[in-house]
Amino acid sequence: MLKTLLVQNRSYRRFKQEPAPDLKTLQSLVELARLAPSASNQQPLSYVLVQDPKKRADVFSCLTWAGYLTGWGGPKEGEKPTAYIIILSNPKLNTKPGIDVGLAAQTILLGAQEKGFGGCLLGSVDRPRLQELLDLPQNLEIELVMALGTPGEEVRLTTVGSDGDIRYWRDENDVHFVPKRQAKEQIIAEF
Repeated sequence: MLKTLLVQNRSYRRFKQEPAPDLKTLQSLVELARLAPSASNQQPLSYVLVQDPKKRADVFSCLTWAGYLTGWGGPKEGEKPTAYIIILSNPKLNTKPGIDVGLAAQTILLGAQEKGFGGCLLGSVDRPRLQELLDLPQNLEIELVMALGTPGEEVRLTTVGSDGDIRYWRDENDVHFVPKRQAKEQIIAEF
């Protein structure tokens, strides 16, 4: 079951508009993240849940999508995310929250997948503008924006070729391919 969720848990960049995650669903995903491990149990993360159409448009305007897909400006109308969860950190609690951010993000994505939704983690964010548009507390730092919704594209895993190229691509049918290194290449020792 976990492996199935992991294989299905891809970065979806195009979304169907229905069904959309409601606030109760977003809250339940944060509840899962709250239960995830935390480095030194500092629990430095906070979350902003965005489901309102106007606020979703504000968030979308601060994002850059799919760096490897040159010439693609991101999802069009009718393909945009139907919700966001923004992960923020409190530097007074932890100045290097990367472990917590990763654990929380993966937990949320797996929970979303289990509910029939998909997501995309976006780190290319105009943080100052987003902070201003959503009037977020200045003492918190935006770590990651998670776009969520019902997947509106097919994403397939493939193996990294002999050239070592890890860049994702889309074929002539607009199927999105994501190359993954093989485990045997990643295991460097066995004792």
